[in-house]
Order: sequence, then C-alpha cells, then structure tokens
Amino acid sequence: MLLGLSKIIDCPGASVPFSASVDLSDLQFGTSYPVSEPVVAEGTVRNTAGVLLMKGMIRTTIHGTCDRCAADFDRDVETPIDAVLVTELANEENEDEWVFPLEGDSADLEDIVRTIFVLNLDSKLLCKDDCKGLCCRCGKNLNDGPCNCQKELDPRFAALRQLLEK
Repeated sequence: MLLGLSKIIDCPGASVPFSASVDLSDLQFGTSYPVSEPVVAEGTVRNTAGVLLMKGMIRTTIHGTCDRCAADFDRDVETPIDAVLVTELANEENEDEWVFPLEGDSADLEDIVRTIFVLNLDSKLLCKDDCKGLCCRCGKNLNDGPCNCQKELDPRFAALRQLLEK
C-alpha cells in the first residue's frame, strides 16, 4: 500500500493524512501468532523544512499466552509512529531504524507499519504490565492473590531460627 507524497515533497509546511489497515496475521512471535486482527495506522506526513516527518498511531489487539502466568489474554496496544521519510539513504551501513526510504514519490505504508510495530513489540508477551506470574513452589497464579506457601529460609540461617523459636 503506497502513500503518494508528490504534493508535499517540494512544499515545506504541507501535509498529507494517512490511514491504513495492515494484515500482520503472518507475524510469528516465538511459537504464536499474536496479531489476528488488522493493524490500523493513522496519522500525517508533514514536510518540515524539507524533511518528511511521519507522525501517528498504530492500534490493534494482541491475543496470546502470558509469558509470566501462562494465562490466555487479549490486550489492546497502541504504538506511536515517529519516523522520517527520505528520498535516498546516505549510508546504509549506519541506517537508523526510524528512517524509511521513499519509493519514487511514495511511501510503502505496509512496510513502515510492520517495521514500527515489530520494533515496538515487547520481548515478552504479558497479560498486563504488572503481571505477578506464578508461584515457583505451588504454581498458583499470583494475579489471583497470594499463595499459602511458607517462605523457605536460607539454611545458613538455621541456627538463628532456632534462637527465635526459643
């Protein structure tokens, strides 16, 4: 999906809105495919002093299994778009991941949205940011409340424990 930018390339201060729906259902994350719904991207591309700046937001719902508590979850995610579009890359070896080349006078929205979404995806899929995970002894989901396990003391402090019991 190409976004035509010929109207603003030579017009500082001009802008072009964009809205795109990208299918990322083929995106594999570990052993799962967390994106089954379309990824929606909206925003504007503005020519600021000859530099094309793309700003906007990517929205979708992630479906997965939490890496901490192993519960299935659905979570809405929003990822900001803050990219620079250039006519050519000056030095491809030191390429910035937030700089995207134009294809003629157009930007490849699907490629940009896919790249930004993947780069902003957390390294672990969590049901919520403050997921407490599972108890390492009994396996209870600590998001549902504390477990009844007793804390195991370090055996090096056994002598001190005997003093407390007396």
